[in-house]
Amino acid sequence: MDRIDRKLLNLLQRDASRTNADMADEVGLSPSSCLRRIRRLRQTGFIDRIVAILNPARTGRMLKALVTVELKLHGEHHMRRFLDLAIREDAVAQAYAVTGEADVVLILRLRDMEEFDALCDRLFRDQTNVARFFTMMVIRTAKDETIVPL
Repeated sequence: MDRIDRKLLNLLQRDASRTNADMADEVGLSPSSCLRRIRRLRQTGFIDRIVAILNPARTGRMLKALVTVELKLHGEHHMRRFLDLAIREDAVAQAYAVTGEADVVLILRLRDMEEFDALCDRLFRDQTNVARFFTMMVIRTAKDETIVPL
């Protein structure tokens, strides 16, 4: 990856809806060379996927919560079982197996507290292997960035 590849990746991270011609002009390439580079960056796995980032307020999912989860039983099988359960939930935007006191961290996008309560019933109670969970509701977002620094 060279300087031009990094420039293209930065442009795409900020706004992937830009035209190929516009990006080519900005990095000093012909449109065909620019398109070849972007295809190569996709094929080599630098570009994982291209998505639209929605405004949560417009979608009705204005509540954001961070949940740390401690499992009763440990080991790969138990972790995988819980994560498989979590990722099937629409409100789970991100799910991470982590080190430290918690075993899992979930980032939730919720419509309201009723949706959160129902999700708690499904994910954290009964036969889900959860010893305890702690929830932090986001009251203000200082930074919510998707860009990976290059």
